[in-house]
Amino acid sequence: MKRDGYEADKNDIIIRIDNKPVNLTATWDGTVNSFIWGEKGNKIYFVAPVLGTVQLFEIAIPKKMDHKSYPKQITKGQFDVNGIVGQSDNTMVVKRRDMNHAVEIYTVNLSNGEMTQLTHVNDAVYNSLDLSTVEKRMIETTDGKDMLTWVIYPPNFDASKKYPTLLYCQGGPQGALSQFYSFRWNFQLMAANGYIIVAPSRRGMPGFGVEWNEQISKDYGGQNMQDYLVAIDELAKESYVDENRLGSIGASYGGFSVFYLAGMHEGRFKSFISHDGIFNQRSMYGTTEELFFVNWDLGGPYWDKDNAAAQKSFAKFNPIDNVDQWDTPILIIQGGKDYRVPIGQGLEAFQAAQLRGIKSKLLYFPQENHWVLNKHNSLVWQREFYKWLKETL
Repeated sequence: MKRDGYEADKNDIIIRIDNKPVNLTATWDGTVNSFIWGEKGNKIYFVAPVLGTVQLFEIAIPKKMDHKSYPKQITKGQFDVNGIVGQSDNTMVVKRRDMNHAVEIYTVNLSNGEMTQLTHVNDAVYNSLDLSTVEKRMIETTDGKDMLTWVIYPPNFDASKKYPTLLYCQGGPQGALSQFYSFRWNFQLMAANGYIIVAPSRRGMPGFGVEWNEQISKDYGGQNMQDYLVAIDELAKESYVDENRLGSIGASYGGFSVFYLAGMHEGRFKSFISHDGIFNQRSMYGTTEELFFVNWDLGGPYWDKDNAAAQKSFAKFNPIDNVDQWDTPILIIQGGKDYRVPIGQGLEAFQAAQLRGIKSKLLYFPQENHWVLNKHNSLVWQREFYKWLKETL
């Protein structure tokens, strides 16, 4: 990574030839997740986000400084290759998942990319379930770009019916919204409870080129908020979407997105859920343990009046400044040991909602950090998540 303090900077693979550094992926418009050396030492294999998925790539090792190489994508499909286990001759063993299936082990034929499932740990469970349908849509943004959006439909979907629909706001903010399988933000489970999920790959996500990935820094409430709204507006045109029962959910930067949308959604949504979201940029800057992150993404300290980027972040894109526009029920979830987005953020937001007389609830986990790691707490999280949606949507 080139830039100090930028945690979402492009990850390149650099080797040394004749004791000089050679950037193998410098001209490739992507970012590397993880890699291993090939058995013969003449290739490097890596996984990387691409177009809403994570795939396996290879790149040849040049023998001389002036020889060029370019990554070759090996696997293709609507799934994530989310880890490399190891190689044996022409076979790579990887981990694979998608929005309907937890991780299983697969083999990959390195010549043609064909995959064969090796483990079947969850087959019995999935064979007993009606699974959701996951559809890829391309939606035109307000600035004329094509945005990939995942739409997840309930099992046994009936287009003649109307369904409540959730806009999912991804965290990060530069986290890939790929074919991931989460035990908390689980689209399969949401769909099974009767909701359509709209998950747009808004500005700031890797897999669509470096420019798309980087745009969100110092523009938290800008173009990406319009990306969210155009996605939900486009789906709301469908006859099977109940436009009177739209909700918005998310954690971390997704939680910030929910707080921000709550102050500018113009009546679109009937319910919000924000987990460990940034509510007040100034107090968050004063308490987070990851100052290098906010210094880069927000532009610097809020008191630097000569810093245009910081002033834009703190003065223009601060959710707390739009609380006077809040009018929609909101569930706020907060971890007591979250030092990334500390406890004050959730408490401030909840108090603001309460004082404004808005139906609101605080779900507080004293021992959890920026995630929910305890299994019993996870069950509580799921129970309260769906209880809230049932009450408000």
